[in-house]
Amino acid sequence: MASTTPSQGVSTTTIALASVATISLGFVGYAFYFDHRRRTDASFRANLKKQHRAASKIASAASKAAEQTQKQRIRAAVQDATEEGFPTDPEETEGYFMQEVARGEGMCQDGSDPVDAALCFYRALKVYPQPRELIGIYDKTVPKPILDILAEMIAVDPSISVSGSDAGSAEPVE
Repeated sequence: MASTTPSQGVSTTTIALASVATISLGFVGYAFYFDHRRRTDASFRANLKKQHRAASKIASAASKAAEQTQKQRIRAAVQDATEEGFPTDPEETEGYFMQEVARGEGMCQDGSDPVDAALCFYRALKVYPQPRELIGIYDKTVPKPILDILAEMIAVDPSISVSGSDAGSAEPVE
């Protein structure tokens, strides 16, 4: 049964509701003020454009720096892999190839560093007897961002020949 005596104070729900309403009203009022100022004040508009240009310039510089850093990481990874060497025995080569492809696929699945995943595929490519054929397979199975990094790795390493004609391959690789 409900109580007939009035409560002794303002409920917590009422205070929370009033606070949310006040904050919302303040936000909407500021939005109207900002929009009015943007539409009517030419110097305010110019300042906004200047801030936007500065922010886009900073974002562009950060993007270029990140790209340069990634290119340096790719060069270093290729150089390290070349210095480590690759197996020459056919049995070791086959095991190495299967191990590196499995590691690369695992890294693609778990979202690891794309450069490390591409490096695994690069190592497998280095020991594979027909690189053009393997690149065709990679093109169909490896995610595009990792494939792009792998392409940069191939461009850095002149020992992998992917252009020209192969005697065993009659089809062009897409």
